[in-house]
Amino acid sequence: MQKRQLGNSGLEVSAIGLGCMGICFAYGPAMEKSAAIHLIHAAFERGVTFFDTAEAYGPFTNETLLGEALAPFRDQIVIATKFGFKNGDVAQGLDSRPENIRAVAEASLKRLKTDRIDLFYQHRVDPNVPIEEVAGTVKELIAEGKVKHFGLSEAGVQSIRRAHAVQPVAALQSEYSLWWREPEQDILPVLEELGIGFVPFSPLGKGFLTGAINEQTTFAADDFRTVVPRFSEENRKANAQLVELLGQIAASKDASRAQIAIAWLLARKPWIVPIPGTTKLSRLDENTGAASVELSALDLSAIEQALANIQVVGDRYPAHLQQRVDR
Repeated sequence: MQKRQLGNSGLEVSAIGLGCMGICFAYGPAMEKSAAIHLIHAAFERGVTFFDTAEAYGPFTNETLLGEALAPFRDQIVIATKFGFKNGDVAQGLDSRPENIRAVAEASLKRLKTDRIDLFYQHRVDPNVPIEEVAGTVKELIAEGKVKHFGLSEAGVQSIRRAHAVQPVAALQSEYSLWWREPEQDILPVLEELGIGFVPFSPLGKGFLTGAINEQTTFAADDFRTVVPRFSEENRKANAQLVELLGQIAASKDASRAQIAIAWLLARKPWIVPIPGTTKLSRLDENTGAASVELSALDLSAIEQALANIQVVGDRYPAHLQQRVDR
C-alpha cells in the first residue's frame, strides 16, 4: 500500500489506517480475541501500518488487545491512542488535566506493550483546561521520549491554532465523509496552512455508505447507532438517495460503494489518511482495496455535481454528545 505523510510532521503512515474501536466497543458485542488478533495481523499483511485506538475504547480493552496483536511488528507500525476522559470512561466526562494526561500515557504504554506512543491525541477538547496546558504537557512527554507526535480530535480552529503554537500538531482526527463534509468549511484550510495532517474517522458514515444498512436494519441494543439521530429509521430512508448515487458511481468504476467513499477522501488532499474500522476480513479487503481506486478530476467533478442535489438528513450525534465537539 502507498504511504502518506501526515502534514509537515514527518510521520509516515499507510494511506489507509485501521480504526480499531469497533473491534471491542460501541458497535455491539466485542470480537472474540483470537479473531480480533487475526484481523489486525491481516491488516498488517495488507500493508496497513497505522492503527488507531484509545483508552476509552472498552475502556482499556482495545489498547490491551492491540498491545498483544501488534507486538510482533511493533517497529514497523504506527500506533495512535488518546487521552481526555475521566478514568477512561466517556460517561464520566472530560479530563485533560496535566496529571491525568501523564497518568494515561504511563498506563497506555503498559497496555500497548511499548516504550513510546507514536501519536497521542487529545480525545476531545476540555473547556476546563487551557489547550496550552494540554499541548505543553504533551510537549514534555515528547521531550521524555514517551510520545513521538501530538494530535487533536474534533477540535475547532482556535483550539488547533493555540495548541499548535505550543507544540506542533501532527494530525487532527475528526469525522469526515461524503455524508459529513463540515470540515471543508474551516478546518481543512487551517490544516493546510499549518501543515497538519487529517485523519477522518467514520469515513464510511458508520457503515451507512457501504449500502449494507437500510430502513429495515436493526441494531444490537449496545450499538451506538441506536441513539444517533442520523440512523433513525426515517432518516435512513431519507438518506438512501446518497447510497444509490454511490452505487451508480461504484458500478462505473468496477468498485464498491465503500471503495468510492474512501477513494474520494484520498483524492481530497495528499495528507488525508482515513481510518475505516471493521470486524470482517471481507470488509478489510474491500477497504484496503480502495487505495488502488483512482478518481479522476472528471470523476470528482461528477460526484460533486451529483451530491449538490442531495440533502443528508439527521444530526451525527445525540444532543448530549454533540456538545463535546469543540467549535
